[in-house]
This record gives sequence, structure tokens and C-alpha cells, in this order.
Amino acid sequence: MSLTQEQVRWVAHLARLDLSEAELETLTRQLRPILEYVDQLQKINTDNVEPLAHPLPIHNVFRPDEPAPSLPVDEALRNAPDRRANFYGVPAVLE
Repeated sequence: MSLTQEQVRWVAHLARLDLSEAELETLTRQLRPILEYVDQLQKINTDNVEPLAHPLPIHNVFRPDEPAPSLPVDEALRNAPDRRANFYGVPAVLE
């Protein structure tokens, strides 16, 4: 796929990027081989390849979710910088 500077300018416009002529030239030169590689990958025959969510066989490694007692309020709020009764104190956010 051949990438022109006008195409890069249009994509920059869509992304709301204000690029100088030097930046446009640099990006065009850098993006061209990337798009050529993607074009090369699209030519690979993948008819008999199953889609994968992950290349390696993985499984759930989380522990079972079992109910447990909560921390006591005093212990949970022990290091709170601003404690108000049984709650964390935070500044008011008003407009």
C-alpha cells in the first residue's frame, strides 16, 4: 500500500493534530513501512486457523470468592488522614 503525505495530512486532521510540514514528512516516512507490513500480513492464508483470544492456553487463576468478615471500622480507618465518625473525610466538591 502506498501512503501519500496527503493521506497522512487527512488522518492528522481527523485526529485534530496540527502537524508541520517536517512532521508530516517524517510521519509519512515512518508509517509507510508499517502499512506495508500490515499489507503483507493480510496476504497470509488463515483459512484453517481458529481464532484465538490468547496465544497460550490460560485459565482462571483467581482464588474462589468466599465470604469473609470485614475489617473492624477502627482498623480500616486507622490511617485515614481525615476521619469523620465512621467515614473517610473528604473535601466538598461543589460548583
